[in-house]
Amino acid sequence: MKNDAPDRRRRSLLAGTASALAAAGFARPALAQGQTAAAAPPAKALPGYASWKEADSLIVHTGSTMETRRSAFGTSVITPTDRLFVRNNLPVPEVGDRDAWTVSVEGVRQPRTLSVAELKSLGIETVAAVLQCSGNGRGYFPSKPSGTKWQVGAAGCVVWSGVPVRQVAAALGGLDGDARFITGTGGEQLPAGIDPKSVVVERSVPIKALEHALLAWEMNGEPVPVAHGGPLRLIVPGYSGVNNIKYVKRLAFTAMETDARIQASGYRMSPPGTKGDPSFPPVWEMDVKSWVNGPAPDNGPVKAGWVQIHGVAMGGTRALRRIDVSVDGGQTWREARFVGPDLGRFAWRQFVLPVRLEPGQYMVTSRAQDTQFNWQVETSPDNGGGYLNSGWRAHAIPLAVA
Repeated sequence: MKNDAPDRRRRSLLAGTASALAAAGFARPALAQGQTAAAAPPAKALPGYASWKEADSLIVHTGSTMETRRSAFGTSVITPTDRLFVRNNLPVPEVGDRDAWTVSVEGVRQPRTLSVAELKSLGIETVAAVLQCSGNGRGYFPSKPSGTKWQVGAAGCVVWSGVPVRQVAAALGGLDGDARFITGTGGEQLPAGIDPKSVVVERSVPIKALEHALLAWEMNGEPVPVAHGGPLRLIVPGYSGVNNIKYVKRLAFTAMETDARIQASGYRMSPPGTKGDPSFPPVWEMDVKSWVNGPAPDNGPVKAGWVQIHGVAMGGTRALRRIDVSVDGGQTWREARFVGPDLGRFAWRQFVLPVRLEPGQYMVTSRAQDTQFNWQVETSPDNGGGYLNSGWRAHAIPLAVA
């Protein structure tokens, strides 16, 4: 299997512009309940397919689940590839000649199998989009749902390049029949002796996603690493990570959702303690969400005086309108400022608020608002899978000022 280690120098150029700092004051808030900053745990060894990543910037949960440390996001828009989280449902496939990788396209008037080389001749588009695991924030749900206890690090903002799915469909004669869904199937090697539908990564999303979906072969200016779904990944901007099919081998325009378990019962918004089924809403579009990245608790106390509070905000499928920050656990709010380039409605925005803080303990959090005036929720509904946790209260962090 190819190592696919991206070149660090080129990635650093994609990191974006550093945050510009505002100069506005803020009155001293009430102290938050005492919480002390926890020291960061030591880095664990990375598995071979992700050995090129920056281990000190990651929390390694398992060999297939790694998240970005809160303090490692930085203040630029684009998440460096070697710091981006990893979440794999199945072992990664063997990848040889990238241009020879094929995907079968069904539900069009002229169905056929296309290689990556052929896809590259059909068109190119680039989009900056948040990639976020559906379970990001699971570790904050009070019911302690099973699964990786992600905090904020199962997310990143990356630049994808590939051919728009709508252009692929058009090149093959257009959609054939009454398609209501786009169904993507991953190309991982499935275990022998098991019903394929019980393990295959196959997801259906509404046909409206056709407008922006890509078949991407490039990420952050490099071939998509195997760890992130290369050589070809279905990208559905604004939808949670599981819908962005890695190693895509089949793309179908279908009248019904797939009956694969990962769709029929997996990734459903079911009540705590229950299993999902098709009667519960699927995990599709992401919600408006934000969180503060710094000063991060694992870096210890900060000095009294001016403190630059910074973080990230996303609108899911909508652009952002506003971001507020609180240093007293949500009792009072002040509007922060978006900084850095606006890379479109699917990308996240960095924000900053300078505050003057006296010695003490603070509870820092943020809340975002999209262009439809939807505010980030205070508390997300607890659910059996621990999905789509966007509540600003759960994402608050303690800040010690000395």
